[in-house]
Amino acid sequence: MLLFLKACFLAACFAESAEVSDLQSLVAEVRALRQEVASNREGLRVQERHEAEMMRRLQAANSPQYVNQTEFDAQSKRIDALAATSFSHEGAMDSIWILLCGALVMFMHAGFAMLETGCCRAKNAQNVLMKNMVNVCVGTLGWWISGWAFAYGSAGDPAGGFIGIHEFVGSGFLTFKDGEIVPLAPGQRTSKALSWFFQWAFCTAGATIVSGGVAERVKSPSYAFFAFFMAGFIYPVIAAWTWGGGWLSKFLDVGFMDFAGSGVVHLCGGTSALAGTVVLGPRTGRWEKPEDFEPHNLPLVVLGTFALWFGWYGFNPGSTLAMHDAQTGALAAQVAMNTTLSAATGGITVFLIRYKILHKYDVGGLCNGILAGLVSITAGCANVESYSAFFIGLIGAFIYQGASMALVKMRVDDPVDAVPVHAVCGTWACFAAALFDWGDGMNNYHGWKGWKCYQNAEGTGCMQGAGGKGLLAQLVMVICVVLWSGTWATAAFVTLKKTGLLRVSADVEAVGIDTASHSPPKAYQMGDPDVQILSA
Repeated sequence: MLLFLKACFLAACFAESAEVSDLQSLVAEVRALRQEVASNREGLRVQERHEAEMMRRLQAANSPQYVNQTEFDAQSKRIDALAATSFSHEGAMDSIWILLCGALVMFMHAGFAMLETGCCRAKNAQNVLMKNMVNVCVGTLGWWISGWAFAYGSAGDPAGGFIGIHEFVGSGFLTFKDGEIVPLAPGQRTSKALSWFFQWAFCTAGATIVSGGVAERVKSPSYAFFAFFMAGFIYPVIAAWTWGGGWLSKFLDVGFMDFAGSGVVHLCGGTSALAGTVVLGPRTGRWEKPEDFEPHNLPLVVLGTFALWFGWYGFNPGSTLAMHDAQTGALAAQVAMNTTLSAATGGITVFLIRYKILHKYDVGGLCNGILAGLVSITAGCANVESYSAFFIGLIGAFIYQGASMALVKMRVDDPVDAVPVHAVCGTWACFAAALFDWGDGMNNYHGWKGWKCYQNAEGTGCMQGAGGKGLLAQLVMVICVVLWSGTWATAAFVTLKKTGLLRVSADVEAVGIDTASHSPPKAYQMGDPDVQILSA
């Protein structure tokens, strides 16, 4: 009985112990749940605070912010200062670009001098060099006295759309106010002096083209007079009609398209050269002994060609006239690419044509082919694609070669082929700019707009049929440039001829202008006269 009671007691104790253990486990679970609830509650509080902060910020952003007048004036001054600084930096970038490109165009005179000298006979080399230098000096004075005023002196609004009437001899370029000199007009990034410099380089380049056509028989003072007349009147009026904002720039709502001067510069100079060489007549013996008139120095011809090609990267890309944003930079790059492709294509094409004709390599033909390609692309270099530049140069090469052969057949004596390169290829370039415009066929037209098309009157899309208008505008421009420059150049040369001031005498032409008129009498010293050659 005692054992039974003891066993019952032990069983009761064991059961109680198990219940206590279960109770402890339950308590632990409750505590864990309580901690988890507390943690979740804290997370909810953090999330609620974050959402409240976000809501506050959103409300603040959507609510008008008010500042007092002092704070507003200070902010306005800071914004104006930043805008003025940005505008000034853009002007500095444009000025650097134009100064660099203008210097490159000016360097083209070295190319013209080398090319023309190499193409002519050694006995006239010094005279050809002198005429090129005199052309720059006299042309500069003509441009300063009246050229700029006629071309750009009316700030984009020439009188009657014809000619400028202000700013002769550089007057009005600077403004004097309260004891200070103001170099920039209000709202302008760059100065008039910068434009004067860049456009001067183009003007004198156009006059230099004439020098090659009349080489080896024109009197130097007479050519100096014509260079002054060309830079002071003939070229500036054409520039006023076109780049100066005259009537051709607004013709048929789209205006002419000559981005860098195939018509304005090259056609004008080439037509004047044609007038000069026709009025002067051929060099004595040119058609009787043609072998005596071969280029005397091909190294100079090649050097001059490379100098001209190099300078053309100021001539064409520089005609963007600005470089203060990415869009303009991209356009200048497109222009440079097109210029390069057309020059290379024109050069190699003429080289192959001459080889087919002569069965020999013609280095002079290669050089003139490069120049023909350069002139051919100059008008449309900013509104055609690269494949178009290839075909423009290719066609320009055939046109140049045909024109060169035609001049020989007609016995027009052009010592450097200035007329085929500049006048004929310049004409082709003007039409090519419209025919190859990167608009949608003849419906859309980009022209001067570059990356964008000409808009319709409502401004809702591209102008339809603008390509046809552009082509007609080019035709009118070519006719006007030829008539204007041809008429005045012919009048000048005929007047000089009638007065006996145009051509050197037959005796001077026979011995060479260098010997007759220059000191020293030779451009080259061929060997040492004190060295005697002994024969065995």
